[in-house]
Amino acid sequence: MRELRNQGGQVLELVERGQCFTVTRDGKPVAELRPINRRSLPTAELVMRAKKLPRVDPDGLRNDIDTWIDQSL
Repeated sequence: MRELRNQGGQVLELVERGQCFTVTRDGKPVAELRPINRRSLPTAELVMRAKKLPRVDPDGLRNDIDTWIDQSL
């Protein structure tokens, strides 16, 4: 509980990123902090959003990646 009180902002940032925490009192678990399940979008909404995305030229993308990433890695 002390860590949660003193570092609450950092803990909540980690929870927002998907991490779960067990809150203890005197070494005994008393609560769990976890992200709230976000509602999933209907398929029709996802399809509509996908149609609005710009087209990607796979060859151009590969050339851009090759330009910016060290190929000797």
